[in-house]
Amino acid sequence: MSSGYRSLADQLRAWPDERLATLLARRGDLVSPAPQDSGQLASRAATRSSLSRALDQLDRLALTVLDALVVAGHTTPEEVVGLVRAEPAATRAALDVLLDLALAWESPAGLRALTGVPEALVGGPEAGVSGLRPRSPEPLSAAEVTERLGELSERASTLLRAVLDAGGEATTGEARHTVSPAQARTPAEELLSRRLLVRRPDGVVVLPGEVGLVLRGGRTTLEPADAVPEVPTSSRGADLVARAAAGAAFEAVRRVELLLETWGTHPPSALRSGGLGVRDLKAAAVLLGVDEPGAALLVETAAGAGLLDAGLGRESEPAWVPTDAYDRWVGLTFAERWRVLARAWLDSPRLPSLVGRRDPAGKAWNALVPELVGAHQVETRRLTLEALAELDPDLVPAAGTGLPAIVARVSWRRPRRPRNRAEQVAWAAEESAALGVTGLGGLSPHGRALLAGEEEQAVAALDALLPDPVEQVLLQADLTAVAPGPLASPLARRLAAIADVESRGGATVYRFTPPSVRRALDLGWSAAELHEFLDEVSATPVPQPLSYLVDDTARTFGSVRVGHAEAFLRSDDETALAELLHHPRSQSLGLRRIAPTVLVTSTPIDVLLPRLRELGAAPVVEGPDGEVRVAAPEQLRTRGPRGSRAGRSAGAVAARGEASVAHVLSAVRAGDRAAAARPPAATTSPADALTLLREAIETRTTVVIGYVDQQGRRGDRVVDPLRLDGGVLLGYDHRADDELRFAVHRVHSVREAGSV
Repeated sequence: MSSGYRSLADQLRAWPDERLATLLARRGDLVSPAPQDSGQLASRAATRSSLSRALDQLDRLALTVLDALVVAGHTTPEEVVGLVRAEPAATRAALDVLLDLALAWESPAGLRALTGVPEALVGGPEAGVSGLRPRSPEPLSAAEVTERLGELSERASTLLRAVLDAGGEATTGEARHTVSPAQARTPAEELLSRRLLVRRPDGVVVLPGEVGLVLRGGRTTLEPADAVPEVPTSSRGADLVARAAAGAAFEAVRRVELLLETWGTHPPSALRSGGLGVRDLKAAAVLLGVDEPGAALLVETAAGAGLLDAGLGRESEPAWVPTDAYDRWVGLTFAERWRVLARAWLDSPRLPSLVGRRDPAGKAWNALVPELVGAHQVETRRLTLEALAELDPDLVPAAGTGLPAIVARVSWRRPRRPRNRAEQVAWAAEESAALGVTGLGGLSPHGRALLAGEEEQAVAALDALLPDPVEQVLLQADLTAVAPGPLASPLARRLAAIADVESRGGATVYRFTPPSVRRALDLGWSAAELHEFLDEVSATPVPQPLSYLVDDTARTFGSVRVGHAEAFLRSDDETALAELLHHPRSQSLGLRRIAPTVLVTSTPIDVLLPRLRELGAAPVVEGPDGEVRVAAPEQLRTRGPRGSRAGRSAGAVAARGEASVAHVLSAVRAGDRAAAARPPAATTSPADALTLLREAIETRTTVVIGYVDQQGRRGDRVVDPLRLDGGVLLGYDHRADDELRFAVHRVHSVREAGSV
């Protein structure tokens, strides 16, 4: 190339703000803390950890193109297109991605991969790594390599192929490497004498990249690098998928509400590790009518949405309690509530599918433990849903073969890691189905909108699939009430106070029983209020048996009063007390009569009340003033976690990220202006030394470093920097005529050798 930049830092300085902002947004590790200028930004982009994160974002095609850049050395876009076995347009697009991510840059000698990339490229063909070595500094032409290959014996050709398949390195034992082709006595000497293998100083021989390219037909890979795995499909119909997903979304929201309503009055204890006990998870599964993995998913999703957090129980013990955000959540429409849960799941690094499995130490994972996170789970969920979004809306992955094909496609998109990608894709598919993001294996319309960040459209799409909340129920003579659709939340909570849920589904069936009516009376309802409520919510006249049930229960309610003795029982109905005193099952209560209308016992009230209700009585608590005390359970709440996404939209999160990038961009540009106006410093800070040394490595420039040795002596060293890692510089010291290591914190100045 006739033009280019002296270093990556110079290239970043020349970029327009829009392109530099794209780099900062896509490589988020570069912005925290904000780099001082473009030099420090370029230095940070070349660190091993940053390179590894950037490579993890690439698909197999981009990794293959980057690998081809490493093999070619300084090259041109046209040559890269010729080296990669893929469509030219796809290769050029991948090359643009690499340049935008600063994984490759335009030097005066041509395009080249960033220093450190060859060491960071690991894996095999499935990870886009060809296994070819870089070309020699003075490479043979393809014609010369072909001619010399034709001169080899069969044994030498077989050996060369074996070295290529083994990764391009081998040992040759006693083979001579200074002989001419005519003097070669062994296959290894045949290859060394023709420069088809090259010996390194450590004695290992490598196969030059130009030879490997000829052996592979001029391409770095044998298989096409742009072949995205296909997903076998079957027809289901978009409407059927949407309805199935809407039904699952309805059940997920209903179960989360039921769980948190229950835990608001009877919160489960929190373990010392911060997790949820196995027994409490099993109880939640029974309550919700799901298996334990399903209950773990709902518990984790509620916590991720900021609706559940660690707080204090009734005895000030650590417990899992609904947050104050839950009260705002239940006031939203059904589709908006689903949106909060689904977005929290989509953006959560939690691994609920691991709950119940064993960790490496053999201990079972508990729900809500802090360690239950995966660095790649968020990415895997999105990639799985994106693979489904690429299918026709009327098609779903075929049974049996569809999921493995989705795994293959996701692995093509991100081939480097993690190792358990197949398992994570399966988890994402199962969890998305349970939460109503997908239905029958296909992506729903509201799931598709949520994935695209169009949350309002997702709410509207789900609203269109759900029936309107009903405000009335059908009361029947068998003491049941049928809700012909989803009840409005306030009505559902009031109805649940006086009736028990008998069955759920499209139509929920409630059953009225004496204990359920007594429960309402315990909460402070009067008989008149119960009758008024039933008249209001019934679409038909209230059946006579239900009216009789309310009146009969209210008539006996409070005929026995309980107070502190440890406890006493008082009633104007001597017969009622006599029945309790002589009941066969009341012997363990230790009741004794002290007056015709008064019994006392040593049993505490909190134990006595439920036992009396089991015996058929309807007691109420009496205060010291003789008034009835309503024993309504207190709803416990805790403050939501700071930084919870429950109340933040995807747009707000994106805007915050853009603001952070804009701030860093301004800081880098200001630092560049300050550096240009600043005279050369006599000393260099460790941070600036790192920047200058990385720039010297990129440009392959000889520098003079001011260095303080371990004895405290200052001196200048003329060094060719080779590698920088962990605060240690490996470089060729001209005075020592050897590769030495230098601690960067001992470097007090760096300048080009030509400026001495």
